[in-house]
Amino acid sequence: MEQAYNGMPAASLSTITWCKSRRSSPNGNCVELAKLPDGAGVAMRNSRDPEGPALIYTRAEIAAFVQGARDGEFDHLLG
Repeated sequence: MEQAYNGMPAASLSTITWCKSRRSSPNGNCVELAKLPDGAGVAMRNSRDPEGPALIYTRAEIAAFVQGARDGEFDHLLG
């Protein structure tokens, strides 16, 4: 696999396994995440455009986001 970078085609990340939340709707309105090899971070893609661009985050960035979501810091975005 080539070096992962923001905006790279998600299809180029062929050796990773994408997953989505069990809470995702059946009509494809979700994002998918995948752990990058060697703990290099996490990739995110739009499930409706699986070959489109991937966003790449470090483990620390994902941990901060998940903790913020658990704490309700983003709830105002849904209202």
